[in-house]
Order: sequence, then structure tokens, then C-alpha cells
Amino acid sequence: MVKTLTSEERTSLLDPLLQNSWALIENRDAIKKTFMFKNFNEAFGFMTRIALKAEKVDHHPEWFNVYNRVEITLATHECQGLSKRDVDLAKFIDDIYVVKKI
Repeated sequence: MVKTLTSEERTSLLDPLLQNSWALIENRDAIKKTFMFKNFNEAFGFMTRIALKAEKVDHHPEWFNVYNRVEITLATHECQGLSKRDVDLAKFIDDIYVVKKI
């Protein structure tokens, strides 16, 4: 059973993400971030890498893509809020985005 983050976990796990441009969504226990790329091909490749990881860990993002912009929202539907799954996927996303920008 997946559990929502405790207040201690929110401080220790979410704070680093919030300092790296993730934002809490108002009126919802979720986080969101926008990623920009040179073109659609790079944005789609980024989404593909995330999709493969998401399928492997059975945790799928909510996202929106227009040309070179990808907006990602993470929340765990099973627990109706943020869980360790969201933190782990956000870290993976940030890691591959840094590699993409180099």
C-alpha cells in the first residue's frame, strides 16, 4: 500500500525538489514543473525516456506537451497525494533533463 508523505518526509524529500523548480500545486497534493527544449524532437525524446521509466515502476505522470515545452504533474492516485513514488520519479526526471541540456 502506497502512503502519502509524512510531514518529516515532506521536509526532507520535497524541499530539494522545490529548490530545483518543482512547485506545489494549489488546492491539490501534487507537484509540477515545466521543461523547455530546443525543439519537439528533444521534448518527445525526453517524454519517451520518462514513459519507459514510468512503465517500469508502474507510476505514470500527468503531462502536457506543446512543441518544445513539457509540463509534468506528479501525484499518486492510489493515496490521493504525494508519495515516495513521486519524489523518485521527479528525481529521475531532473537527472535526465540535466543530461539532455549538456
